[in-house]
Amino acid sequence: MTGLHCLVTGATGYIGGRLVPELLAAGHRVRCLARSPEKLRDHPWAGRTETVRGDVGDAADVAAALEGIDVAYYLVHALGGGQGFEERDRAAARVFAEQARAAGVRRIVYLGGLTPAGIPLRELSPHLRSRAEVGRILLASGVPTTVLRAAVIIGSGSASFEMLRYLTERLPVMVTPSWVGTRVQPVAVRDVLRYLVGSAAMPPEVSRAFDIGGPDVVTYEEMMRRYAAIAGLPPRFILRVPMLTPGLSSHWIGLVTPVPRALARPLAESLRHEVVCAEHDIARHVPDPPGAPIGLDEALALALQRVREAQVTTRWSSAAVPGAPSDPLPTDPDWAGGSLYTDRRERTVDASPAALWQVVEGIGGENGWYSFPLAWAVRGWLDRLVGGVGIRRGRRDAARLRVGDSLDFWRVEEIEAGRLLRLRAEMRLPGLAWLEMYAEPAPAAAGDGPAPRARYRQRALFHPHGLLGHLYWWSVSPFHAVVFGGMARNIARAACRLQERTGDATGASAEPAPAEVPDESGRPHEPGRP
Repeated sequence: MTGLHCLVTGATGYIGGRLVPELLAAGHRVRCLARSPEKLRDHPWAGRTETVRGDVGDAADVAAALEGIDVAYYLVHALGGGQGFEERDRAAARVFAEQARAAGVRRIVYLGGLTPAGIPLRELSPHLRSRAEVGRILLASGVPTTVLRAAVIIGSGSASFEMLRYLTERLPVMVTPSWVGTRVQPVAVRDVLRYLVGSAAMPPEVSRAFDIGGPDVVTYEEMMRRYAAIAGLPPRFILRVPMLTPGLSSHWIGLVTPVPRALARPLAESLRHEVVCAEHDIARHVPDPPGAPIGLDEALALALQRVREAQVTTRWSSAAVPGAPSDPLPTDPDWAGGSLYTDRRERTVDASPAALWQVVEGIGGENGWYSFPLAWAVRGWLDRLVGGVGIRRGRRDAARLRVGDSLDFWRVEEIEAGRLLRLRAEMRLPGLAWLEMYAEPAPAAAGDGPAPRARYRQRALFHPHGLLGHLYWWSVSPFHAVVFGGMARNIARAACRLQERTGDATGASAEPAPAEVPDESGRPHEPGRP
């Protein structure tokens, strides 16, 4: 069945951001409901969809978003959501169920978690229990509903894959918790997307939950060993110890991987019990094509290939961090009379604006922050210690950014290609912070030759919350000359070196376009597409 009108909630997240182009490719029309629609602006499919602003917990927002919708995808879950997340999940699911029924929606599709057989709900982790409850609420809505229940999703950028990858790559010898011996049934993200798209065409009499998984049932330890073999790493030595609780495990994961403790804990808790599919009834309604479901080794190899070729379309960090500041930068510099501290830097650069912009857009991740690496590392560790995201989230793409991307402990709030990059801090702070970087043509001066020149402008802004916020700014301001001043100098130098290497007036790279490789949806990747 094609030509359906689909609503996708959670389109800024890992699965939602990949589902939208799959629905479009299947011939469906897509509307996205997002609290921050600007995060979807730079996606390659943005011009082919309708985006509405709203919150799944607001009945009026949901009612407006569901108007004229045939199939509604519910991909919202407060993973790592802090205190009270179960009640928030419950309330949002009830709102969505009620409004879907009132709007005459033909089907709801929900991606939940695979729960272990024979284990009472009260013994499940809070997040697995919440996901199961959301599924029950949607199934009781009176709208035909498909609940897909997955265990570990393997795909480039997924939290489960990133956790597996970093643990295996960074620890040749591992002292691990006992849950690494738990059996799980991982599923490739390509199959998850296929099941999600195919669920739209289920007949109205089908309203139930389906277990989805790949063909392999393995322990987490075996997954690590198989990843090591596929990645070309030496065999890993793994020693299990019983005293590592999920809480301690989450600290351990947070220290070794970019996945923060708040997200690592529910992932670890979900592995306490065996999660293996009890049936494969989904194949009756979404038939498996040849070669599907994808095996673990192929899923790992494909995900690793996408990471190595910097072709990761969405990441676990694509979704907003619960509790992170989200206020946009105020247009009023005084912010209605409130304090807004500013550190400004400016330099003229003997390079083209294009070369300067290439350096600016490539900041963070493996390229670092161009000043005092120890200070940035220490700040990241301190943020981790208080439950923040830290500095190791890195980048989705090594060269390109788009609005909504996470960038270490920042998030891209605005980007004007070739001119402006504005980052909003997601570290734990007693206030709100932004970092702006501009690449502009330098004003011509007397005696200037034909060589290109650019002007680099940089602003760090901080809006304090209470006395602690003011004390924080004044305590760190003595270091700004080293951190922010050094950043401006080193970015200018990097642009000059890039200009010298490229040797043209634009600073554009002479590297050839990447060859086409299949992405995790099975279609050829378009060169230049994120």
